[in-house]
Amino acid sequence: MSDGGTADELVFLPLGGVGEIGMNLALYGFGPPHAKKWLMVDCGVTFAEPRFAPGVDLILPDIAFIEEERRDLLGIVITHAHEDHYGALLDLWPRLEVPVFATAFAAGLLKAKALENNKIVTPDVTVVAQGEVIDLPPFRVELVPVSHSIPEPNALAIETPHGLIVHSGDWKIDPTPGIGTAINIDRFRALGEAGVLALMCDSTNAIRSGRSPSERDVAEGLRKLVETAPHRVAVTAFSSNVARIRAICEAAAASDRHVVVMGRAMRRVIEVATECGFMDGLPRFLTEDDVGHLPRDKVLILLTGSQGEDRAALARIASDGHPRVALSAGDRVIFSSRTIPGNEKAVGQVVNGLALQGIDVITDADGLVHTSGHPRRDELMELYAWLKPQILVPVHGEPVHLTAQAKLARDAGIAEIVVTQNGKMVRLSPSPAQVIDEVPTDILFMDGRLLRTPEASNVRERRALAFAGVVTAVVTLDDRFELDDEPSVVLMGVPTHDDSGETFREQLVDEVASAVGSIPRHRRRDRDVVVQAARRAIRAHMAQRWGKKPLCHVFVVSAS
Repeated sequence: MSDGGTADELVFLPLGGVGEIGMNLALYGFGPPHAKKWLMVDCGVTFAEPRFAPGVDLILPDIAFIEEERRDLLGIVITHAHEDHYGALLDLWPRLEVPVFATAFAAGLLKAKALENNKIVTPDVTVVAQGEVIDLPPFRVELVPVSHSIPEPNALAIETPHGLIVHSGDWKIDPTPGIGTAINIDRFRALGEAGVLALMCDSTNAIRSGRSPSERDVAEGLRKLVETAPHRVAVTAFSSNVARIRAICEAAAASDRHVVVMGRAMRRVIEVATECGFMDGLPRFLTEDDVGHLPRDKVLILLTGSQGEDRAALARIASDGHPRVALSAGDRVIFSSRTIPGNEKAVGQVVNGLALQGIDVITDADGLVHTSGHPRRDELMELYAWLKPQILVPVHGEPVHLTAQAKLARDAGIAEIVVTQNGKMVRLSPSPAQVIDEVPTDILFMDGRLLRTPEASNVRERRALAFAGVVTAVVTLDDRFELDDEPSVVLMGVPTHDDSGETFREQLVDEVASAVGSIPRHRRRDRDVVVQAARRAIRAHMAQRWGKKPLCHVFVVSAS
C-alpha cells in the first residue's frame, strides 16, 4: 500500500490490457498519494467468447475507479483506432465527460461508428496530428508516429515533472507500411538521448524471434496471387487495415479487375480512409449488385468475415447462402489475415465450406499474405537500444507474453522491470519502481443495448441453459390444496426421451405429482414448500436418468 506521505509520485495504473490482449486502458497519475492528476490512454474493448459469455457482444473495462476521480482526470488520448484501444469510448465517455484527443482517422471512425449506432451523447474530439504535442499539465504528451496495421498509429512520449515516459502503443518497425508515415526512428533515438525514465511496451509478439515482415512484402505476395488467379478472386482481411485494403485494390487494378466491396465495417473504414486521403488514385469501388454483370476474370471481391463470423459475407458465401453473390469451382479466396485464438473452429467451417464448392483457398499457411502489426524480439531489442529506459513495464499481452518480454529486457540490461496486472498501481518515481497499491477492477458486458456487470447480465444462468436446458412446471391446487389436475411440464433444450424410449415429459409429470402428493396437506398452503419439492424432484430425476440437472422453474397456481 502507499505510505500515505505527501510527496509527489508518478504512477502507472492499467485498468485493462495487462494480463490479456484487448480492452486496453491505461492511467498515468502524478501528485501526492491522495490528490493525483490523471491522464487516460486508450479505452478499448475485447470480444466475448461464446462459451464464457453467451449472447454478449463486447467486454469493456469497469472504470469505477477513475469515475470517482473524474474531477482530476485531465483527458483521454487515443493512440489509434483499433477496437481494443478505442472501442469502449462511446459507451464509457458519458460517465467521464472529459476532453478526448485523437488523430483525424481515429476521430473519423469514431464519428461514423456513433452515427451507425445512433449514439446521442458523444465526445467532442480534438483532432491532433502525428508529431503534435498536447499540453495537459502536469503532463505534456507528444504523438510519435509508429508503424502498425492501421492508419496514424502513435506511441506517446509523456513528459512529467519526474521524467519522461514512453507508452509504446501498438507498433512494429516497418519502414514501408504501405500508407501514411512510417515509424519515426530518429525521434525515438532523440528521446533516448534526452533520457527515458520508463517504457510501457507492447508484448504481443515477445515470444516470437526475428522481425515482423513488412506490409510491402505482403502487398507483393497478394499481387502475384491475384495475377495468377484464373477466375474470380475474393480477399478477406481485417477491415481496419487500410494499407492492406489499398494493396489489394492495387493488385486488382494491375490485373484489370474491378473491386467489389462487401461488408458494413469494410465500407465504413473505406469511407473514412477516403476522406483522409488514403484511397487517392484508386478506381471507383463497386457493390455486390455488380458482381453478376462482370466477367469472372475481371472481378475481385473485398469482404469481411476473416474470423468466420457467421453473419459476415464470407460465411454466407461459404454456405452458399448469400442472396446476391456466389463463387464457383476454380475461383480463389485469400485469407489476408490471421485467425484470432478462439476462432479456429468458425474459420475452419468457412474454409471447409469453400473447399466443398471446389474453391481454391489461400491462407497465411500457404504464403506471405498477412503480417502482424506488432514487434517481434529483434524489434523490441532495437527499441530498447534507441530509448535506453531505466524502467520497463511489459503491457498488451497475456502473462506468457509479459514474462517473455521481461526476460528479454533483463537480458538487454534494463535496470528495473515490473511485471504487473490490471488494477495494480506501479510507482515509477520516486524509485524503486514497484507495485504500491491496488484498485478494484472488473469488466462490463455490452449485452444488446445494455451495459451491465456480469452478475446483472445473468450470464451464468445462460451458460447453464446452454449446458442443460430448462424445465418449467405448473402445479394447480384446488381449495383443499389437492392437485386439481396433473402438473403441466414443458422442456426446452432437454432430450425428449431417455434410453428406454420413455418421454421425459411424462416421467416428470409423474415425479412432480408424486412429490406434491408426499407433502402433508396442511404444509401445501405454503407455496414455497410445493415449489421446492417439485424442483428437487425434477432435478433429481433428470440427474439420474440423463446425467444433467436442468434449470427448473415451478409455478403454483390456484384452480379457478
